[in-house]
Amino acid sequence: MKHILVIEDDPDIGDMLAINLKDEGYAIDIARDGLEGLACLKARRYDLLVLDLMLPGVDGLEICREVRRMSHYQPIVILSAKSTETQRVLGLELGADDYLTKPFSLPELIARIRALFRRAEAMERQAQVKTGVFECGGLLIDPLAHEASLAGQSLALTAKEFELLLFFARNPGKVFSRLALLDQVWGYGHDGYEHTVNSHINRLRGKIERDPARPEFIQTVWGVGYKFVGPGGPS
Repeated sequence: MKHILVIEDDPDIGDMLAINLKDEGYAIDIARDGLEGLACLKARRYDLLVLDLMLPGVDGLEICREVRRMSHYQPIVILSAKSTETQRVLGLELGADDYLTKPFSLPELIARIRALFRRAEAMERQAQVKTGVFECGGLLIDPLAHEASLAGQSLALTAKEFELLLFFARNPGKVFSRLALLDQVWGYGHDGYEHTVNSHINRLRGKIERDPARPEFIQTVWGVGYKFVGPGGPS
């Protein structure tokens, strides 16, 4: 669940945002002034910040500066009654990802939040590809070190189990037949060897799944083959 911090001193707007964003499936914290907002930001890491500019204590622009000094990246959406081009440019130059003027359209705000999450996830995937490290639901795969771990615990995988897991992780959501897996991972795709795939997947599930009988990572697509999804992903 994505966790959003709303820093808004208008209680009507803050409560309206909290209700509607919760209905979208997000976890929401609300801060009523700048000082409380900074305290929340220092206490935990958020996935996104919805930020009013006109705040008591510490204004939104200073909060924007503080957030961009932090080591981790979190998208920022500014909400402001100030609609001048100068204010919008200033907010964006200080590190905001988007800027909406009040009064704003709630469906538009939600659409922009979704777009920012998609962009952040794409950036994270690109970073993982560059470093060669894959992470999904607590499962960490390091191709260079030829190591994998789950929830911080090292996994004792055979060489072929590791290759199979890495192949799945590099192709999330795609369905592969047993013959296709034989060809891609083992280097041959001859009929009669599908049991090799079955046995390796069963052993792999026993090492990475909480309940191998109800797998979350490597799922069976009946009549077709297997696919890799993160926990909580579509079945």
